[in-house]
Amino acid sequence: MTDQNEQQGKSAPVGRAVDGPFDESEVNPVRPYIDLGGIKILPREGLNLRLEVEEQTKRIVAVGLDYADSSLQVQPFAAPRSGGLWDETRVQLKDQVRSQGGRVEERDGPLGKELLAEVPATAAEGSGLRLARFVGVDGPRWFLRGVIGGAAAQDLDAAAKVEDLFRSLVVVRGGAPMPPRDLIPLKMPSTPGAA
Repeated sequence: MTDQNEQQGKSAPVGRAVDGPFDESEVNPVRPYIDLGGIKILPREGLNLRLEVEEQTKRIVAVGLDYADSSLQVQPFAAPRSGGLWDETRVQLKDQVRSQGGRVEERDGPLGKELLAEVPATAAEGSGLRLARFVGVDGPRWFLRGVIGGAAAQDLDAAAKVEDLFRSLVVVRGGAPMPPRDLIPLKMPSTPGAA
């Protein structure tokens, strides 16, 4: 039996609508989510949130989550109703990692197809290569991409915690028309208690 996601050209774990990551229409709206516009996050003990801002435009381009001695960077993108973006995005990421002198392999993970990559470390991290996992899930009219670093790139216990965090995310696509691959707008969370 083929999974309905595969028929539509979407790449997502079986049961995504029940296990996450979720579409806004699939969750209880009264839960105490941190609202970042295109993504909602359920707060949890030990979770630190960072917003990554593009210098020139000052727009938020990614959400960084530090949890379980690991980092998870997430970005929500608009996607076509019919097909998904993860299969195509994996090919682009493989080429990008290799062009930067890194190594990459595709494998099946708990969230579906993923890439395990050794990428050149940033200046702040020192020299050499660091391990990163690229994960992606196609949802209804959206695509959620994650980059996992730190302990969860290789430690199974930390990986399970970060995968659970990724699955708990809610994507808010909104009804406005957007070209596929456009970043769904992210915003600063409102201050607790503010209207």
